[in-house]
Amino acid sequence: MAEREQRGGRDQRGGGGRERREREERDSEFVDKLVHINRVAKVVKGGKRFGFAALVVIGDQKGRAGFGHGKAREVPEAIRKATESAKRNLTRVSLREGRTLHHDIAGRHGAGRVYLRAAPAGTGIIAGGPMRAVFETLGVQDVVAKSIGSSNPYNMVRATFDALKHQDSPRSVAARRNIKVSTLQSRRIGGDAEAAAD
Repeated sequence: MAEREQRGGRDQRGGGGRERREREERDSEFVDKLVHINRVAKVVKGGKRFGFAALVVIGDQKGRAGFGHGKAREVPEAIRKATESAKRNLTRVSLREGRTLHHDIAGRHGAGRVYLRAAPAGTGIIAGGPMRAVFETLGVQDVVAKSIGSSNPYNMVRATFDALKHQDSPRSVAARRNIKVSTLQSRRIGGDAEAAAD
């Protein structure tokens, strides 16, 4: 009986090792970018006590990305906490041809406003620092973005994710309207031709 329990314990430990390996593989597929570190000082009797806050953006470069915020007394610990937080808040975004957005979108958070525009192949990522980190981790290759209002990195990142959340793919629009994707896209091409003729 004791021997069986020991064997069972060993099996369970083996299972735990497999889970850990799977988690490490999952973590390795993510690319993380440190967007901003903020140092704060608390004045105490003996001097100053420093703390650090980190803003991190992570993504798998295949249409999934998230951001997280972490605070600690040391920079590496703050970054670790922010990365863990980002992994819990991943957002999936559908990309056109796996490289750009489906349509132009605007997003806002607080005083931060951003405008994101789909771009033709070869354009590259034309965007400011915090927004560029989001697009690089998301896997967007061609986009033109403009930030208006607050340049606070927290507001810019949140506004960018707000915009990405409001993006619709042709498949989701077709499902909502109960028509085929091919019908929807043929109408779009027809509309573009009419606009060009005018």
